[in-house]
Amino acid sequence: MAVARQAWRARHLFDGAQILSDRIVVAEDGIVSAILPADAAPDCAVEDLPDDAVLSPGFIDIQVNGGGGVMLNDSLTVEGVAAICAAHARFGTRFLLPTLISASRADIARAIAAAREAIAQGVPGVLGVHLEGPFINPERNGAHPLANLLRPEPSDIDLLASLGPAGVTLVTLAPERVPEGFIRALVDRGVRVCAGHSNATAAEMARARAEGLSGVTHLFNAMSQLGSREPGVVGAAMSDLGLAAGIIADGHHVAWPSFQAAFRAIGPQRMMLVTDAMATIGSPRDAFELFGETIRVSEGRLVNAEGRLAGAHLDMNAAILNAHRHGGATLAEALAMASTAPAAYLGLSGSHGRIAPGRKAIFSVLRTAALSSA
Repeated sequence: MAVARQAWRARHLFDGAQILSDRIVVAEDGIVSAILPADAAPDCAVEDLPDDAVLSPGFIDIQVNGGGGVMLNDSLTVEGVAAICAAHARFGTRFLLPTLISASRADIARAIAAAREAIAQGVPGVLGVHLEGPFINPERNGAHPLANLLRPEPSDIDLLASLGPAGVTLVTLAPERVPEGFIRALVDRGVRVCAGHSNATAAEMARARAEGLSGVTHLFNAMSQLGSREPGVVGAAMSDLGLAAGIIADGHHVAWPSFQAAFRAIGPQRMMLVTDAMATIGSPRDAFELFGETIRVSEGRLVNAEGRLAGAHLDMNAAILNAHRHGGATLAEALAMASTAPAAYLGLSGSHGRIAPGRKAIFSVLRTAALSSA
C-alpha cells in the first residue's frame, strides 16, 4: 500500500517548546516523519502557509460549553458533541472537552454516554467530558442555576468516573462542598479534579490538594479571591506549584493587570487558556437560551438581562492573540498555554502538544497579521 505523504512549509513553527523559523514539516500516513529546513525538497508536494501564519500543535480547550448554535446541556448526543467540536475547529481548536454546566444526575449520565459514543465513533476533537458542577458553592454559582446544585452522595463517585479509560474526565467542584475523601476517590478512579465556583479557604484548598486536586477552573471568576490574610482559591493557584489553572483571556472576565500578575506567578507550563465558550461561537446567532434565560452578545460579552456575565463569546485563536497582546505572554508562551500546557494537565503529553517525528500530524494555524494592526 502506498504511503500518503504531506508537507507544509511555514515561516514560523511552534514545536511545543519554541518558535522555529523557516521549516518544512513532513508527514507520512498522518504521522510526522521529519522537520526539515525550508529549502529542502521532500518527496511530495509542499503546501506553503501564509507568511504571517504560525504552525502549531493542535490547540486544546478544556472548557467548552457550546458552539455552532449548540449547548451541550441541551444536546446530550453524539450529534451535539460533534457540532460543538466542528464549530471550534474553525478557530484552531483541534481537541476539546465538551463541558456540562451543573445538571441533574440523569443528564450527567447522558453527557458521559454522549462523550463515550462520540469517541467510539471517531468524532474529531472530542477528548472526553468536563463536568462543571453540580457540586459547587451556591454563593459562587455564576450562571449555574441554584436549583441544579447538589450535595454529593457516595454513588456519585461511580457516576462521575463512569467514562473510565475511554476518555478524559474533568470535574469542577467546590472543595468545601464535598466530604472528606470524595476528591481522593475520584482521583483514584482517574478523574482530574479542579476547584471552581468555590469559596474555599487556603486550608480547604490544602486539604483538597492532599486528596489530589490538581487544577483551578477559570481563575479569578466565581471563586474566593486573594487577600492579605486569606489567600483563597486565587492565592492557592498563584502560590501552589502543583496546581494548573485555566483562565479566560477575553478582557472581560479578567482585567489584564490581574491576568499579567497571575501569568507571572503561574507561568505557561501550568496556565491554560480556556474559552468557556457558549453556543454563539461558530454560529450567526447572537443570542441563545440558557436554563430559560436569554443570553446575548453585547460588546463582545455574553450577558443576561441584568448584564451579568454568562460564559464567553471567545474562540481559541482570539484567546492566544489576546494573551500575547495584553496578557504579558510571548507568542510562544501564549501558544503553549493553548497546546502544551493543557496536554500536560490532561496527561496527554505523549501524544499531544508537540510537533515532532512520531507524533500525529494534527496542527493548528494561527494567523498573526492582527497583531501588527493592534
